[in-house]
Amino acid sequence: MTLGKLHTRSVSVRPVRDTVAGSVDAAGPQVWYDMTVEVALSVMAAARTEYLVVCDEDGLCVALVTQSQLTAVRDSAGYTDRLRLGDITGSSEPSVPPWATREGAENGMPLGRPVPVVDEHGDALGVLAGSR
Repeated sequence: MTLGKLHTRSVSVRPVRDTVAGSVDAAGPQVWYDMTVEVALSVMAAARTEYLVVCDEDGLCVALVTQSQLTAVRDSAGYTDRLRLGDITGSSEPSVPPWATREGAENGMPLGRPVPVVDEHGDALGVLAGSR
């Protein structure tokens, strides 16, 4: 088993009234997409978080995975200990720009699932959790 690399990045967001940037949660741990599901669950437990921001080899946000999503994958019949985060996330995971309005962003969010707030460079600024 190869241990994944934990990637953290300090980015400041200037809150703007009625935009997503004014209401995001901290991005939390950022991990590489080649990390295994089992290691990702361990990182979540250690960090006491419900989600991880998944980054590509350039450190750009490509997805967000939740603890419930990873647990479901681990408990599925097709699970192997070689399954990586990149294997279970798509290349077109939804994200939200920081200048979007909160209402507009929530209308485009998958129901009940948090999405990363990503700037124009692909850096994760935070996570938007739906309020509906």
